[in-house]
Amino acid sequence: MELWDIYDSNKQRTGRTMKRNDWNMKDGEYHLTVLGVIVRPDGKFLITQRVMTKSWAPGWWEVSGGGVMAGEDSADAVKREILEETGLDVTGCEGGYLFSYRRDNPKEKDNYFVDIYRFVMDFEESDVKVQEKEAAGFKLATAEEIKELAEQGIFLHYNSMKQAFEL
Repeated sequence: MELWDIYDSNKQRTGRTMKRNDWNMKDGEYHLTVLGVIVRPDGKFLITQRVMTKSWAPGWWEVSGGGVMAGEDSADAVKREILEETGLDVTGCEGGYLFSYRRDNPKEKDNYFVDIYRFVMDFEESDVKVQEKEAAGFKLATAEEIKELAEQGIFLHYNSMKQAFEL
């Protein structure tokens, strides 16, 4: 069973944990997630398409990310998520933490912080090994192509993280 730390409104650990995806958070309680943007030196971004079996946003495009496990820091979590989902190891790559944002969803009892990272990495398409249970595929896209997917309503978190695609 995967556990997540519970954070307060200042993004400080409370010392309590929750079960992954157990959406029963009280006001002022948050969990922490990460998103990792990977850009090649040629300005193309690695994006993945969610499998159609996902209960939320099937077939939509996104960048690698996920929940930060209890005791883990966000920098380690984003590297782990990128490696699990794409097969790419961004350890030692140029870049890192960019910014955070917070979402309060009292009706869903799902409040969270998201730490956004961007890494510059020179890789070939053949280096990418998507996690088949998570992603139906991937593509290298320009910032403009990603914006177009967002305008179609099929790119997750775009409005909250669009500055990560500005070079």
